[in-house]
Amino acid sequence: MTAVLSGELLLTELDFARLLKLNSAALRELLDDASALPSPEIPADVVTMNSRVLVSDDARAAPQTLTLCYPPDADPHAGRVSVLSPVGAALLGRRVGSEVSWRTPTGERRALRIEALLFQPEASGDYLA
Repeated sequence: MTAVLSGELLLTELDFARLLKLNSAALRELLDDASALPSPEIPADVVTMNSRVLVSDDARAAPQTLTLCYPPDADPHAGRVSVLSPVGAALLGRRVGSEVSWRTPTGERRALRIEALLFQPEASGDYLA
């Protein structure tokens, strides 16, 4: 078993390999800072691809649910955010309780707190999602 640091960015080995294939310069920097673990070793509180998370921010009265997905499956109006979007990249590999931040295309700083992980494929035994 691999030791995991609390502030570390964690990805499954499968997510890491799939994300490398997207060939995104912005994502490449994130991947350079990540640790890749076998899917069964990913802690159940880490946001992986196809995870559904409950997030909150100061601007909204109620928390919202977001699903982190690959670009072809993105539908922001349905809460499906692409890993290539600023918010998607900010969520990837982070733990419940973390505050994530990013800049919008206009330069505005935004932040969310990950309140809960409602679904994580690996926690449910799906190591190929």
